[in-house]
This record gives sequence, C-alpha cells and structure tokens, in this order.
Amino acid sequence: MSAPLVSVILPVRNGMHTLPRALASMRTQTETRWELVAVDDGSTDETPALLAAAVREDARIRVLRQPPHGLVAALNAGLAAARGDLIARMDADDESHPDRLARQAAYLHAHPECGLVSCLVEFGGDRAARAGYALHVDWLNTLRSPSAIALNRFVESPFAHPSVMFRRELVEKYGGYRAGDFPEDYELWLRWLDAGVEMAKVPEVLLTWHDDPGRLSRTDARYAPDAFFRVKAEYVAREVARILAGRCRSELARDFACPPSRASSLLQTENRREVWIWGAGRPTRKRAAALESHGLRIAGYVDIDARKTGRAVGGVPVVAAEDLPAPGERFILAYVSKRGARDDIRRRLGLRNYLEGRDFLVCA
Repeated sequence: MSAPLVSVILPVRNGMHTLPRALASMRTQTETRWELVAVDDGSTDETPALLAAAVREDARIRVLRQPPHGLVAALNAGLAAARGDLIARMDADDESHPDRLARQAAYLHAHPECGLVSCLVEFGGDRAARAGYALHVDWLNTLRSPSAIALNRFVESPFAHPSVMFRRELVEKYGGYRAGDFPEDYELWLRWLDAGVEMAKVPEVLLTWHDDPGRLSRTDARYAPDAFFRVKAEYVAREVARILAGRCRSELARDFACPPSRASSLLQTENRREVWIWGAGRPTRKRAAALESHGLRIAGYVDIDARKTGRAVGGVPVVAAEDLPAPGERFILAYVSKRGARDDIRRRLGLRNYLEGRDFLVCA
C-alpha cells in the first residue's frame, strides 16, 4: 500500500523575502508524496510571481488566490482544496527540515490512536534579543508525550502552528479553524483536545521557527495575552467539570456538543469538591471571573503570601498552601505565571499527594 498523500497548507501575504526559503525546504523533503497548497491572501509584492515560478518548477505545488480575507479564511480555503488524508501546516517564514514530513507521517501510521503530531522546533532568531520567545520555544520542546501536552494545554499553546500534521478526518468531525478575537490555532487544539483527540510530538527537531518581527503573533490583537485567556476559560471550565464528574475520555464525544457553560453547571453538581485557585493577585482574580462566567464557582484562593492568607478576597477566603486539606475535598487550579512558580506548585501539591489531572491543573 502506498503512503498517504500529505497536503501542506501554506497561507501567505506579501512573503517575498522569506517564501523562497520555505518553498525550498519543502522541495528537499525525503517524503515525496506531498502537495503544497499555497493560499495567496491578497499579496501586493512579488509573492504571486514567486508562486507562479514555483508551480512551473514543481507540479506538486498549487496556488489559490483570494482577496485579503485574512489568515483564518486562507487556512480554511487551503483545507477545502487539500486532497490528502494527512494535513501539514507550513508558514512562509519558516523552514521544514528534510525528514519532517516523512517522520510525522510515519508516526501517525504507527500510532493510529493519535490524531495530531508535531515535533521539536529550533528557534530561528536572536536568543538574546528575543529571550521571551526563545524561552517559549524551550518550553514547547519539553512537551512531547500525549499526557504532557494534555496536562499543559491550559498554560499556553503546546505547539508551534507550522510544526503540526493531522488527520483530515479531524476537520470533518470537529470542524476547522474558527474566526474570532482569539488565536485560531490555539482554539483549534483546545477544541480537538476537548473532544478527546490524542496529540503527540516526534522527539526530533524538524522545523526552524523563525521569529520575524512582523509575524502576526507579534502584531495582531488576536494573539495578545488577554485573547489567550479568553479562549482558554471555556475549555478549562469544561475540563474541570468533566474531572469533577469523573467522566472518562470515552465520554468526551457525547459531551462535546454541550455548550461549555451548561456542561460546567450540570456536571459540577455531580461532585461536591470545591474549586479553589492558587494565586490571589489581581490578574488571577480576573481569570477566576472568566471561569465563573462559564459556570465554575470559585470557593477560595490559595497563596503563599502571608499578607493575603487569612483574609477574604472578593468575598471568598484565602488560605496558605500548608492549610490545604488532603486530596478529595478540593480541586486546585494553579494560575501563577511567575517563572518557576508552576514547578514549585507541582512540587508542593505532590508532597501533599495531589495528583495532576485528578486533583489539580496548572494554567496561566
């Protein structure tokens, strides 16, 4: 049986300076059964000419042209035109390493239970000048197994968008990219994870993720911190409600059609554990309000700051970490984002026999 066709979706607008590098990286792939669907989203520079030349040189490259409707429209147009059973993403300013498509397709073939696979990524920028982004890449590369990805999905997006490959059937079952005031890729991963899709990474560096100052993640309000918090809130609420109700992963498909707020309010009544949030600062209280808008009732806060413990914030108590009861009475959402704090919280809760995914989740 021949290998499945991989459709690579590459949206681009005015990418003349980096597009040749991205296209060249695709043409050096060791996997030869691929097509590249380049969606030109209203380019006004030399991008159309570069794409036309690429089509003449390689029949596996197809070009769709549309007015400047935006990234989500371009991505969905690419998905609609794709012919392959496997869909890979690529951006015009990044580079796929030669074995990328082959390694990811082989992983999905060997792991039929897995719906999406990513890889480790190389930071393509100045680590000193872009230290925050470089640290984010380092963190991404620590998330390799399905369990690590699932447990950390509420901290930040667990994937570099152009590093993923997924089965086409996921789009048919759970929908493609959605437009809104949120990062379209992160919302998609959260929605598919919420539906029970298993996701993993090939533990090899297979993509160079360039940190272009003009990339949308730096310039578009949909990728601002508050946008990430908004999109996370409903899926955190769903997952907490599911854990409190003791729902197993096989039941996720049935719950998927239920609106998040209704699912949370209904399922939380099935369990008497209270939801507490670790962190009592103003940003964390703002996150708590977002969760409550999706049906989760916050019973209190945990904090290590002696100036806050023993008091009430917003009408709910603040207790010290050492005053937490044994596991089983409370479910903890850790919302402290200070570097190193997540590991410290995991350590403290672990010493008290709290199990991540059963008794607490780490968010940001």
